Amino acid sequence: MSKYSKPRAGSLQVWPRVRANRPYARIRNWVKKEEVKILGFLGYKVGMTHAIVKDNTLNSITKGQIISVPITILECPPLGVLSLRFYKKSFDGLKIVSEVFSKNIDKEVKRRVLFNKKDNEIPKEFDDIRIVVYSKPKLACVKRKKPEIIELGVSGNDNNKKLELLKGFLDKDIKISDIFKTGQLLDIHGVTKGKGFQSPIKRFGVKRLSHKSKKKVRGIGTMGPWHPHKVRYSVPNTGKMGYHQRTEYNKLLLKLGDNLGDISKIGGFNKYGFVKNNYLLIKGSVVGTVKRAVILTEPIRAINKPESFEIISLNIDVKK
Repeated sequence: MSKYSKPRAGSLQVWPRVRANRPYARIRNWVKKEEVKILGFLGYKVGMTHAIVKDNTLNSITKGQIISVPITILECPPLGVLSLRFYKKSFDGLKIVSEVFSKNIDKEVKRRVLFNKKDNEIPKEFDDIRIVVYSKPKLACVKRKKPEIIELGVSGNDNNKKLELLKGFLDKDIKISDIFKTGQLLDIHGVTKGKGFQSPIKRFGVKRLSHKSKKKVRGIGTMGPWHPHKVRYSVPNTGKMGYHQRTEYNKLLLKLGDNLGDISKIGGFNKYGFVKNNYLLIKGSVVGTVKRAVILTEPIRAINKPESFEIISLNIDVKK
């Protein structure tokens, strides 16, 4: 006789359902690579459309055919450099031992944080070095005065080479073309749309009760057993939904472009406006709302054989 077993219903992958503390993500882990380079960038979500492409992916059922794929457009204005942070290993993790600030810092950064702009010396010994950058929303169609400030990791095994690389960026802006290239994979970190206060039907997908049920229809029939005398975490309940930090792995970068005439839509993109800086075309959807900042990083669990597409045309009203 076969053994009957049923796994628990529901996933605890993203438990608990905690709302994000800020509208852009926080990165806790960076990929380890031998190449010395900056591992991330920041962009703003413009909107979605679709592209007509030729599928060049090996072992694909549509190889060599002309197909349509959904794409997301991200605008990536240059990032300003705030400082270089030097870390030293301790018994409870990395600790900041010194921080060297840039000499060319925008006045908008003071809206975000108060910092001591003193020229700290570069320490003789350090175990890790990272770069702190800030966005420039005034260069895009994002009506925001306060910039986003994030810390980016740097790959490489030699700290001296990493320091030489970051010194070159200390007093100038960083462009998206300095970090990423067309055809590579990216991890996209962002914050999802906020749905507000919702019922368990929308939050958990439970069924509606019978029309003869007492008091409610769009709810649950029981809150659980009498003993233990508490409501368990696994019981579907009402509450706030959305606005969670999420990471999408291995998103394909179809194109990194700087020719604004290719995506100049008549009247601008809905709820966004016109693209004024370098842009990215990402295959598929991207987490978050329009004008929300997303962080792009090198893939931490990259696949060996990514997809390959050749863009033929975009579904955009191009100005003549």
